[in-house]
Formats: sequence, C-alpha cells, structure tokens
Amino acid sequence: MNDEMRPEYDLSKLKGRVRGKYVERYRAGSNLILLDGDVAEAFPTAEAVNEALRALMKKTDETPVAR
Repeated sequence: MNDEMRPEYDLSKLKGRVRGKYVERYRAGSNLILLDGDVAEAFPTAEAVNEALRALMKKTDETPVAR
C-alpha cells in the first residue's frame, strides 16, 4: 500500500472521531447534484443550470412539488 500520509500526522492521538458524524445533517441540507461532463460544459454555472431548468418548467407548465 502506498501511504501518502505524512509521518507527523499521528491519527492515534485524535480522540472522539466518528466516521460519518455529520452525514445526516449534510444530506438534509444539501441539494448538490453532479452533472455529467458534457452537461457541465454546456451549463458551467449554477445560474445557467437554474435558468435552463426554469425555462423548461415554463415550457412544460410544470410547477415544483413542495417538500
């Protein structure tokens, strides 16, 4: 195994660490969506994505479903 961790980082000194401690909080408050490369090239900013999706919603007369 090729370990790239520096020797000065001694993980045994870390106390109380819990893997995934904030995962539920992250899921509840995140609306992150990963775009495929070709889509990301066409819509490089969040504003561009939102503008395109709003135009599509108007064209199809779709309204967002309330959570």
